[in-house]
Amino acid sequence: MSLVIHRFVAHNGAIREASDRLLSPGQVGLLSGWGVFSTLRVADGALFAFERHWARITRDAATLHVPLPPDPEALRSNLLELVEANRAYNSTLRLAIVRNSGGMWSGPPTGAASDVLALTADSKDWGRGVKLACVANARYSACPFAGAKSLSWAMNLTWLETAQARGFDEALLLNERGEVAECSSANIFIANGDRVWTPPLGSGCLPGVTREIILGVIRTPGIEIGEKPLVLGDLESADEVFITSTTRNLLPVLEIEGKAMGRGARARTAIEEVFAAYVRKYVGERACVAVDQFLREPRRSSTPKG
Repeated sequence: MSLVIHRFVAHNGAIREASDRLLSPGQVGLLSGWGVFSTLRVADGALFAFERHWARITRDAATLHVPLPPDPEALRSNLLELVEANRAYNSTLRLAIVRNSGGMWSGPPTGAASDVLALTADSKDWGRGVKLACVANARYSACPFAGAKSLSWAMNLTWLETAQARGFDEALLLNERGEVAECSSANIFIANGDRVWTPPLGSGCLPGVTREIILGVIRTPGIEIGEKPLVLGDLESADEVFITSTTRNLLPVLEIEGKAMGRGARARTAIEEVFAAYVRKYVGERACVAVDQFLREPRRSSTPKG
């Protein structure tokens, strides 16, 4: 199921109709997938973990030579305007920065080094768990761009589409050593008793924000969480296997290539409860700040009417 975007989009600081003609065929980012993006969770009107998403975008943009807007707080405000325009208080938000020049092909100058685009959509119901198909040699861990979330996402989408055509929900990507790296749009974890492991970044996986929070921010009593290289045999023998992402939180893996995975849920459930509490605290603090700012300095909205 595809996510259908809402009526309004954000484009270079303005709120526009999604049907407006905003992009140019000469933008190298569109022709070559030269840009960066992130998917954020909107929870009760707050942009969950915006700072962490922006930190990753900043790292990826430096790696890929993508110019970024200079003021992340101005960008955050614009994204909140978009949320308000679409009444998308609990939704999924996609932020993309598209490079405008460079490479072999170029169109008329747009006046901006990059275009900043954002759109929202209703959040997807992912069901009770996922079935994974395996893709060999899908990640090259030694590549300097491994782990960078670029707009060149066609391979991931093709692997996902192929997996779904075979009756699976997601694609599990292995690296050149046969190690587990990640899924096409999620990180993966296993649990054995009170020990939980996820592949290290050296496997070629993307440093997901949910992964980052589980590994280094929250603490789950009685559960030890760390990184180590994993192979398919580790997943098959684990008590639990689950994936994580901004839109899925922690979702159990039911089977891999038709083989049922561990049916336990103790570690995942415990981590999920602590993670949910972290989300509630983050959202509650941002809501208090937003109300205080509104009471002190009411701002005019640039939201289009209609």
